[in-house]
This record gives sequence, C-alpha cells and structure tokens, in this order.
Amino acid sequence: MKRNLDDALLHRRSYYALSAESLVSDAQIESCLRFAIKHVPSAYNSQSTRLVLLLREHHTALWQMVERALQARVPVEDFPRTKAKIETAFASGYGTILFYEDMAVVRELQQRWPLYAGNFPTWAEHTSAMHQLVVWTKLEDMGFGASLQHYNPLIDKEVQEQWSLSDSWRLIAQMPFGLPAGEPGEKTFQPVDSRIRIFK
Repeated sequence: MKRNLDDALLHRRSYYALSAESLVSDAQIESCLRFAIKHVPSAYNSQSTRLVLLLREHHTALWQMVERALQARVPVEDFPRTKAKIETAFASGYGTILFYEDMAVVRELQQRWPLYAGNFPTWAEHTSAMHQLVVWTKLEDMGFGASLQHYNPLIDKEVQEQWSLSDSWRLIAQMPFGLPAGEPGEKTFQPVDSRIRIFK
C-alpha cells in the first residue's frame, strides 16, 4: 500500500496471531528481500547479510524443528503452552525469513583491518538489525503481520543441514509472517524526553 516512511514505521508491530494467507505474490515477497539485501547499508560496504525465505513445506519444517528442540528442553508441564504459541504465532503463518551474517566476510574484514578486528562482529549485528527493520517494515506495508524470533542456536545445525547453507553463515533471527489473525498487543512508550538529549 506504499505508506510514507513515518506511517510505515508506525504500523510496524509484533503480531502473534498469523494466518497462512497472502495478499501479494511470492514474487513481491522475494522483491522485498532483494531490495533490502541490495540497498540496506553495511559496515565497510561488507554486504555480509544473508537472507533465506522459507515458504510452504519449508516454513512448516522450520517450526517443526523449533518445536522438537523446545520439547527436549522445556518442562513437560509448560510445553503445551509453548507448543500452542509455536502453532498459532509462528507455524500458522505464510512464511519465515531467516537472517544470517556471513562470518567469512567478517573474518576477512578483521584480517584486512586488524585495528578494528574486535568491532566487526558487532558491526555485522548492526547490519543485520537494519535488514530486519527494513524487511519487517516492508512486509507490514504489504499487509503482513510479523514478529522477530531468536531460536538460535538451538536449531542452527539442523537448519544448516536441511537447506544446505554455508557453515560460515551465522543465524541471527527468524521472522515468521502471515496475514494478521488478531490485533497486536497494546504498545506502551517510555517518555521520549527521558531518552533523548539535545544540545544546541
């Protein structure tokens, strides 16, 4: 629906009730990711972010992995609630985007600029965060609801093997998305003036 940037950011929320429907074509979703991967900035123009789009049975398989990983770790009495959240907030969606950083790129930067070697992993996280915000906001603008999840490192190895991903890619986050099947929770704000300092 092409909102201006302010409106798009205002509408970006965490949705925990998703349906497996889409108002746009898969090609439009792919275009969103291609736009982000090409135009979002990165430290030293490293272009270290990698994105994986999982749709249909691939999306389902991911959340089955998450469920198995959690079932092995969550107390038996708590697991039904965990399972219900996975099924209604994540697996019920249309797809999932995986956000990776290619650590081979990071290591190369560390070797080329040893003075900043300790900073490059942190800067890669910054790069990933910018990609996450852009993709999330653009998905919202297409009518999707989404949330950002972090089930890594529990699922890292299985995901890498399932989709034959490079072992230099480090999983940062998972973003399930679909048409909203409910309203997002109320968002509260701390006073803005307590979080900004202006000197002029």
